[in-house]
Amino acid sequence: MTNIYEAIKSLKADAEFVMSGEPSTKSEYERDVKFVSGTDENGELIFKETQDFTWEEVSAKKTELQTQYDNNEYQRDRAAAYPSIQDQLDMQYWDNVNGTTNWKDAIAKVKSDNPKP
Repeated sequence: MTNIYEAIKSLKADAEFVMSGEPSTKSEYERDVKFVSGTDENGELIFKETQDFTWEEVSAKKTELQTQYDNNEYQRDRAAAYPSIQDQLDMQYWDNVNGTTNWKDAIAKVKSDNPKP
């Protein structure tokens, strides 16, 4: 899942801002996200009068990041389904000793159970 924080950081990695909640509309974004311009002599944050990014830019970036995340679901599913590296190495050793294909079969099953889109 992606969120507004990740979208802003994706637009500008060193963006400094304070956010209250997870804005889902332009008015919430303008009300709840404040970009920092610096600090005063007491160390208190000074906020900019305007947003560094429009709601449209942030919302579009969030959608883009969510699409990337969704498109890579098969990778996350495969990673969870693969045997541990220790188990894979053990399979490879015994396949070599016994002339079997247990490791190749296990990997092929994970890939076929979780195909690329």
